[in-house]
Order: sequence, then structure tokens, then C-alpha cells
Amino acid sequence: MKEPDSDAQWHEVAAALRAVRAGDFKVRLPRSSGLAGEVADAFNEVVMMQEQRNREFLRISRVVGREGRVTERLDEEAYEGAWADGVRAVNSLMDDLGRPTAEIARVIVAVAEGDLTQHMALDIDGRPLRGEFLTIGRTVNRMVDQLSSFADEVTRVSREVGTEGKLGGQADVRGVAGTWRDLTDNVNFMASNLTAQVRSISQVTTAIAQGDLSQKIAISAQGEVADLADTINSLTDTLRVFAEQVTRVAREVGTEGKLGGQAEVPNVAGTWKDLTDAVNYMAS
Repeated sequence: MKEPDSDAQWHEVAAALRAVRAGDFKVRLPRSSGLAGEVADAFNEVVMMQEQRNREFLRISRVVGREGRVTERLDEEAYEGAWADGVRAVNSLMDDLGRPTAEIARVIVAVAEGDLTQHMALDIDGRPLRGEFLTIGRTVNRMVDQLSSFADEVTRVSREVGTEGKLGGQADVRGVAGTWRDLTDNVNFMASNLTAQVRSISQVTTAIAQGDLSQKIAISAQGEVADLADTINSLTDTLRVFAEQVTRVAREVGTEGKLGGQAEVPNVAGTWKDLTDAVNYMAS
């Protein structure tokens, strides 16, 4: 290649190169004749290609990174040689980033819809994930497993205690922490409380049915459960007083010959009031 005809042309080339190095892809060399014109044309074509590729990089950055269009790619057919290699490398990078991201999104969407059977694939197109992608994949899969175990255990305990009447059930979710540990503990605490309350009520009502009126419900409860416990304890007290009074009147009148005895059962109503009145009428 021959040198330019004058120092002025060299100065133009140097200035243009410095502009390109500084990131100015708008710079162009003026057209001229001869070898200097060929150099100017080649330089301008290179800068135009760089400007075009830079615009493509900016576009793909916007549509993929900001607009979320993760399937968008650079046009590889517009370049040749090393230019095309660079574009293919960028597209390959976006593929490598997009596929694990799509897998993560697929699993998270399934979890949000209540499907806890999905797991993130730890290899993409036969290539195993590595580095942070592998760490994220394992973390997502462990999260799904914990959620599935939690849901299974809570469902099991709820079914056993609430539907099948199998008291004493406890959820066993291994490896959970934080909120999941708190939720598991709360479910188990609820199941334990319910078990203790129902067993205490069952024990007292069984004792009543067997004629033992000395039992009382002694549980820590609130709300309707506490009201139910108070009602059963009140029932037990009423039955015990009624039984004691009827026994006393029967013994005094029938055995000891003490006439005039009357049963005194305070605060009774309904059938218990009728029975008390019937006993007293009989004694009278």
C-alpha cells in the first residue's frame, strides 16, 4: 500500500482513528481518488459496520434486559468472519442465560398454581449447569421439595385429626427453617391443643356415661372450646348434685325412715327440673 500523497491526508486518517478509538462511530474520511480513496472507503465501511453492530447491541440490551423479550437475538446474517463470531457469541450468551431463566420461571409458575411436582432441570441440551446457575437450580428444587413435604404433612395431619379422628398427629417436615419452621410448629401446636382438648372432653363424657361424676375438664382453651368445656363441667356439677340429692332423699325416706326429705338441686331446668320435682313429689 502506498502512502497518502500529503501529510494532510495522514492527519485526517489519524484524527479519524482517534475518534473511533474514543467511541465516535459517526466519523468518516472524505472520498478521494487513487489509493487514498480506497483507504478512505475501507475505513468508512469498517466504521459503519461497527456503528451498526453497536446499535444492535444497544437494541438487544433494551428489548431483552428492559422489555423482557428474552427470545430476541442479534442478526448473525448481517456479518461475516470475526464480526459474525462476535455476534454469535453474544447470541449464545443470551441463550445460555435465557434457558435457565425460563426453567426457573416455569417451576415458579407451577408452584404459584399449586403444582409442587415440577423441578428445574439441572442440564440444558445435555450440558449440566455449573456455577451460580447450578446453585440456583438446586435451591429452587430444594424449595419445591420443602413446600411439597410441608403441604403433604399438613394435609396428612389435618385429615387424620379433622376427618379420620386420629388424634395426636404431628407434621414432620425435615430441613425447614424460618417461616416454614414457624408454620410447621403452629400446625403441630394446633394439632396438639386440639388433641388435648378433644381427649379431655372425651375422658369426662366417658366418665359421665360410666357414672363417674368426679371428673372435670381441665384444659387451657379460649373461645367456643372454653365455652364447651365450661358447659360440660357445669353439666357434671348438676348431675353430681342431682345424684347426691336423689341418693340422700332415697336413703332418708326409704332406708332411715326420715320422712319429709326433699331434694334440693339449684339452678336446674328442663328434664333435670322435672326429675327433681318428680323425686320430691314421690317423697312427699
